[in-house]
Amino acid sequence: MNKERYLLVVSGPSGAGKDTVVSRLLQMHPELEESVSATTRQPRAGEEEGVNYFFMTNDQFEQKIARGEMLEYVNYCGNYYGTPKSEVDRRIDAGITVVLVIEVVGAANIKRMYPDSTLVFIMPPSVEELGRRLRARGTEDADVVARRMDRAREEMARAGEYDFSVVNDQVDRCAEELYEIIKRRQQA
Repeated sequence: MNKERYLLVVSGPSGAGKDTVVSRLLQMHPELEESVSATTRQPRAGEEEGVNYFFMTNDQFEQKIARGEMLEYVNYCGNYYGTPKSEVDRRIDAGITVVLVIEVVGAANIKRMYPDSTLVFIMPPSVEELGRRLRARGTEDADVVARRMDRAREEMARAGEYDFSVVNDQVDRCAEELYEIIKRRQQA
């Protein structure tokens, strides 16, 4: 059994619905687990240590980086976000399928460290639908939506670097397709 095949990495542009699909996947298949990320930002109301995030100071996070204990990380708006290696290794060593939802640069780093992991890119049904979804959120002005669309085009151009691409035109179908992909890979 190749334990790395118990690692499923999901990426996609903002608005493709990757978080919704993964949430549905985990509801449909509770034997799968999503890795808990670490961050240096302050907890929000209702967030729990070790459930939503591992909350750390900048010094703690940077020490983990220096010791090679973070699989991937990013500093976004002055706060670190990343995936503790121990969270992933603990699960795959136990034969538990672990799901990471991360951006494309982090996914490429994971593939270098875990060559037999499974990378899946979630695509929107179309660029037009992606724009509609982003505008429908109503949380960002037109300039931010335009920047997100530019970044989405860049990210979608990298979909060929993934093992699989799945179109999210229907959440349940897309979640089940993810499940079938990971199960086939684990049996190979």
